[in-house]
Amino acid sequence: MATDSTTEFFEQQRPLLTGVAYRMLGRAADAEDVVQDAWLRWSAADRADVREPRAYLVRITTRLAIDRLRHLRSRREAYVGPWLPEPVATDFADTVPDAAERAVLAESVSFAVLVVLESLSPLERAVFVLREAFGFPYGEIAAVLDRAEPAVRQLAGRARRHVEERKPRFRADPAEQRRLTERFLAAASDGDLGGLLEMLAPDARLVGDSGGKAKAPLRVLDTPDKVGRFLAAVAGQPVPGLEIHVREINGAPALLMLSEGQPDSVFSLDITADGRIACVYIQRNPDKLGALRE
Repeated sequence: MATDSTTEFFEQQRPLLTGVAYRMLGRAADAEDVVQDAWLRWSAADRADVREPRAYLVRITTRLAIDRLRHLRSRREAYVGPWLPEPVATDFADTVPDAAERAVLAESVSFAVLVVLESLSPLERAVFVLREAFGFPYGEIAAVLDRAEPAVRQLAGRARRHVEERKPRFRADPAEQRRLTERFLAAASDGDLGGLLEMLAPDARLVGDSGGKAKAPLRVLDTPDKVGRFLAAVAGQPVPGLEIHVREINGAPALLMLSEGQPDSVFSLDITADGRIACVYIQRNPDKLGALRE
């Protein structure tokens, strides 16, 4: 049975556990379910046998996330259109005072990196998240996964190479990204095709996630002309009670569109080294916007 002290300890670890689970699963709701399951196991455990409570909780959470990820993979194969992670509001300022550590956490939760992590095996993803996002030693990760340390190092190397090959080579600082996001908003709102094309990189893409439950491209748009024309056309479509806010979402400034006070879509941008837009991510699946409802 849980006591006040065990409950307090678990709540202290909740941000870490939720962070691990979200990066493993890409959905806040699934991450919350996993953390709740971890709580149930923690509250029922014989803590006299638990020598390292924090490591124990990370191990339970990671293994539960791996199990859930394997189950979700089969469902995602039948997903309608491109799959994107569930956007979450992020503000590490109060909990992560170190700027370098904050940058690592922000990158590890970005749309681009989470999309790449979808292509890893569940074990590779677990190793990458624990090592690259949270800095766990290889020995601790080996204990979490019940694997030999050399095997974990191999998984880590393979996952790191895969992510480095596919993630954006450059990440703009937040101030620059906010300026470009605001310019993008102004051009898109005005249906300014020329202005949009000026901001798009030569190989710009647009990835929209509707899950078949809202209007969004069912295929990736893979040229600046297609991307610009789609965005200009969208600007001319009326949205009831439209409000647009620049928010920090998944570690970077993004556009949150509200319709009648409820989240309608999120626009997130990947930016190149020369300050142009490499990819526009649009999340419109209503099932994935719940974490942004206030």
